[in-house]
Amino acid sequence: MKERRWVPGGPLDVELALHPHRRGGGDPTWRKGNDGSVWRTSRTPDGPCTLRVSVAAGTVLGRAWGPGADWALETLPALLGADDDLSGFSVRHEVLAEAVRKHPGVRIGRTGRVMEALVPAVLEQKVVGREAWRAWRWLLTHYGEPAPGPAPEGMRVVPEPVVWRQIPSWHWHRAGAEAVRARTIATAAWHAGKLEAAATTQELDRLLRALPGVGVWTSAEVRQRALGDPDAVSVGDFHLAKLVGYALTGEKTDDRGMLRLLEPYAGHRHRATVLVWLTGLRPPARGPRMPVRDYRSF
Repeated sequence: MKERRWVPGGPLDVELALHPHRRGGGDPTWRKGNDGSVWRTSRTPDGPCTLRVSVAAGTVLGRAWGPGADWALETLPALLGADDDLSGFSVRHEVLAEAVRKHPGVRIGRTGRVMEALVPAVLEQKVVGREAWRAWRWLLTHYGEPAPGPAPEGMRVVPEPVVWRQIPSWHWHRAGAEAVRARTIATAAWHAGKLEAAATTQELDRLLRALPGVGVWTSAEVRQRALGDPDAVSVGDFHLAKLVGYALTGEKTDDRGMLRLLEPYAGHRHRATVLVWLTGLRPPARGPRMPVRDYRSF
């Protein structure tokens, strides 16, 4: 076991910082302890690791196990948003200013791990969250490694790229992911080395969108998490445009309208959408919901 203590330069909400990396309540890579600590697994450049993060008296305590423990602790501040640059960000809507007052510790962190963000993002393409999270759990349970150290029961580490390439079609089917998403993940796994080496969000966007099956939405979702891009807007999201429109104007809008509303936040448009989520404002639910499909029965 390795350990690191770190004192943030300001307010920090650890759970909020790590929440974007959680894929549903049963995510095998993410757990919240009864004491408020957060457990997270990762496949670092040095190998798998388990990381436990807690806060006491303003000091972050990180403990890590496995071959990737040193790397995980070295990058812990970045994971929690220490490198998040708010230069040029100015709140233009009172509803967002209220969200900042209520959540002064919100920061956009970065994992530095592209495939960990890419696989679940692809699984979430054009489906409801529960459907994607079910596939993620099945794949991690069957192909992930057991988490190193004293991790909570059932925690797993994401597979290496070579494993994603070798999953047979019938197991993708059993997981509930159809052939298009399976091919996208397998293709990305062939190029994992280049993707992980991308030095800037612009370079990563170019590499990702050159892959068949990866578009604007998926690229943004990956760059938000892997590189902490504060401007990567999830254009094409089923809910986001409606939420942004309703929170900022009281009326739902589409992607084009959302981008117009976010223009004053250029450079920090993703940050503005995070604050929109934190307002808790949601438009009234009307009409049929998107159904949860099960490709295993097709």
